[in-house]
Amino acid sequence: MGVTRKKARRLEVRTTEEDRALIDRAVRASGGDLTEFVIENLVVAARRVLADRTEFVLDDEALERWEVLNARPARDLPGLRELMARPSPFAD
Repeated sequence: MGVTRKKARRLEVRTTEEDRALIDRAVRASGGDLTEFVIENLVVAARRVLADRTEFVLDDEALERWEVLNARPARDLPGLRELMARPSPFAD
């Protein structure tokens, strides 16, 4: 089922009776053990949470729309240009 890893740190969680019963049922259905099940699913959840912060996945249509938008010339924004020309309040 999973990859054997050297276990270096302990992780403890508290659950409700209902949550634990559900987890135990899922563990039995998966054919693995509790630790393996929890770690595999926590890693999947962590990757899902972090995915939009590390990579973007676009289908062909969305990629084409992105490329069209990205190829347009930048707009002239005089207010932004003026703001960026001001000295930084954080500079010495």
